[in-house]
Amino acid sequence: MNLHNAEFVLSAASPKDFLADGLPQIAFAGRSNVGKSSVINRLLGRKNFARVGAAPGKTTHVNYFRIDDRFYLVDLPGYGYARVSQGEKERWARLMESYFARPERITLGVLVVDARHRPTADDRQMADWFRGTGRPFVVAANKVDKVKPSARTESLDLIRSVLEAPELIAFSAEKGTGRDDLLARVLTAAGAEAGSSRPGS
Repeated sequence: MNLHNAEFVLSAASPKDFLADGLPQIAFAGRSNVGKSSVINRLLGRKNFARVGAAPGKTTHVNYFRIDDRFYLVDLPGYGYARVSQGEKERWARLMESYFARPERITLGVLVVDARHRPTADDRQMADWFRGTGRPFVVAANKVDKVKPSARTESLDLIRSVLEAPELIAFSAEKGTGRDDLLARVLTAAGAEAGSSRPGS
């Protein structure tokens, strides 16, 4: 698996643009300021591959990155940004509902949350959406490097409990903590699907 053989493929603004070519899709979701793009960049060992916005709320489409022609990392629109208009929030909700309406496309979900804080109502809703697909998902608690070592166990236990997380990985996009664990989870999921027959669109 060559992680450097990675390319941006598509930014889908509407459901008609969603990809369904049979390749596994690893779907990343998280609040608009949680560092989702930085997590993807750290996984791939690339500094500026997935766009990192100067301000939160920049990922407003469903962005597809093809990795070594084997699977996609799918960067879902960030949520919870207060300055977004009501119309934009409604557009986001329709786009996300349409994506999750076809759970067979999701090989693995990755919900990125902030290790420093109790999960928000939006985080809980996203966990429910992933759970509702019946597909496996993992929670990546990003920014764990900013939590005092003495408080990390308590913080992670709280996140696990609030989100009813089936799997939790302490992660730091900045320091690289948890990178190997999350990457192994992603590659295992993608590899398990890569040899299977391709579903139709």
